[in-house]
Amino acid sequence: MDYRDDDLTKFEAHGAAPLPAAAHEGQVEHEGAKIWYATFGTGYPVILLHGGLGHSGNWGFQVPSLVKNGYQAVTIDSRGHGRSTRDERPYKYELMASDVLAVMDRLQLNKAIAVGWSDGACVALILGMKAADRIAGVFFFGCNMDPSGTKEFEASPVIERCFSRHKKDYAELSATPGQFDAFVKAVGLMMKSEPNYGAAELGDIGVPVAIVQSEHDEFIKDEHAIYLAHSIPGSELVMLPEVSHFAPLQRPDQFNHVLLAFLKKIHP
Repeated sequence: MDYRDDDLTKFEAHGAAPLPAAAHEGQVEHEGAKIWYATFGTGYPVILLHGGLGHSGNWGFQVPSLVKNGYQAVTIDSRGHGRSTRDERPYKYELMASDVLAVMDRLQLNKAIAVGWSDGACVALILGMKAADRIAGVFFFGCNMDPSGTKEFEASPVIERCFSRHKKDYAELSATPGQFDAFVKAVGLMMKSEPNYGAAELGDIGVPVAIVQSEHDEFIKDEHAIYLAHSIPGSELVMLPEVSHFAPLQRPDQFNHVLLAFLKKIHP
């Protein structure tokens, strides 16, 4: 289809492509939160973990591609995001990783491939690090694993359009629609101190990992992606040309091609 939305004007106006009808959806109560999930299609499970401030609908261009290629897509709204609730405790990536395992338990998924974007990538890699018996591989897109990996923030029209969409979606989906500002502040607090894993911990990861970095990522340094690929045994580094931190929305065909290539190495 060669859909393009490099400046995210379409995303700001309409969001990603709408998700297809779910085969199953529900909520699992875990650690003071109700975690929303949905499944699409049949086949080997691929869990999609969205970025900070977003929700599962941001994967609208990826879910149909996964289903078409014979995978079961599992989307999860991170705690406090989208349709999922949270309690008063601070956001923690490891807590969100435990939420994913709770959803896997509910769906009786013994093993799955974790695909993460930004904050979701951090959660996915924590799962690969600490729950390797449940995770067959990790597709890690656009994220850092320690504070040195992030660039100094610079506002841009693309980031503003993404933020605008997140604000609209939060008001529509959240159980606390009037608390967007507090939500942003709480997620931002986590991002300032987490994640913070060293080379030794990364070196213990034993599952297949793809470190995927965009040429124009607004938040993550290229050298950090290279460092991660060097630090995680047997991992591969994939660079996406001409796109930024929002590649799954900007040029979904390009992103999906790389994603499917990784998945087929693990589960053809």
